[in-house]
Amino acid sequence: MMPPVAQRLPVVALINSTPDVIDMLRIAFEQAGFVVVSTFTYLIREGDVDLESFLAQHRPDVIVYDIAPPYKSNWQLFLQLRAIPGFNDRPVVLTSTNPTRVQQFAQTAQAVFEIVETPYEVMKLVDTVAHAAGRKLPAADRPESEEPGRRN
Repeated sequence: MMPPVAQRLPVVALINSTPDVIDMLRIAFEQAGFVVVSTFTYLIREGDVDLESFLAQHRPDVIVYDIAPPYKSNWQLFLQLRAIPGFNDRPVVLTSTNPTRVQQFAQTAQAVFEIVETPYEVMKLVDTVAHAAGRKLPAADRPESEEPGRRN
């Protein structure tokens, strides 16, 4: 009998401009069984992080990208992400305080899995990303602090 093959944990890339948000999401995603990689939007925009190298190194299954003001320049970064070979069809969950404005941009984009308005319920976002990764979260993968039927 052959030993079971270890399954690769799904990787989620968080691209956001707020350190506290990245820290909060990292905890929630790691507790749900994801490997988390992250970078700040402004580091990409300023050229300190090369987006193509970041994605090629980490090969995320799903990308959570926050479209914050200025919407147009952050949308341009998203379009750069979409143009990277091998990532143009990767599921992306967009977060934004202005989902209506982002939806106007998104009508022309492919593979936007969902747009989630901020502030959001963290576990609802984790569930959305799990679905995008083709993974159903069992109750055991939920953070211990969460009561059944109640989301924080």
